[in-house]
Amino acid sequence: MATQQKKDTAQNAAAERFQAVMGDVNERTKTVVEKGSKLVEELTDLTKGNVEAIVASSRVAAKGVETLGQEAADYGRRSFEEASAALKSLAEVKSPTDFFKLQSDYARSAFDGWVAESAKASETMIKLAGEIAEPITSRYSVAAERVKTLAL
Repeated sequence: MATQQKKDTAQNAAAERFQAVMGDVNERTKTVVEKGSKLVEELTDLTKGNVEAIVASSRVAAKGVETLGQEAADYGRRSFEEASAALKSLAEVKSPTDFFKLQSDYARSAFDGWVAESAKASETMIKLAGEIAEPITSRYSVAAERVKTLAL
């Protein structure tokens, strides 16, 4: 009978140790799952913010391309009107000297207009590039900080 009691006591002690170990494993598993869930939520928020920044940049780019297209169309229209007026003036010229002077004046004017328009377009594109990059750059700073926090 004493042997049976010792055996039962040993079994009870082993069962209690097993339950304690399993309880500890369950607690650790719960902690790991909670941390994993929080990490997934953070990464989801981070990704959502990144997509929003890309969408904002795309909107700015689309608007900028539209503006550049309109400006190019306006310049083309003005150039055509100026060329038509110059051609009309050239048709009315009475002497070769006047013809070459008008032609030279028109060429100089057209070239100056092209240089001015090119400078304006370059300036607009540089400004547009900065505006397109701004949402992504801002988001990069936020994302880098959050990733750094998550890594710790």
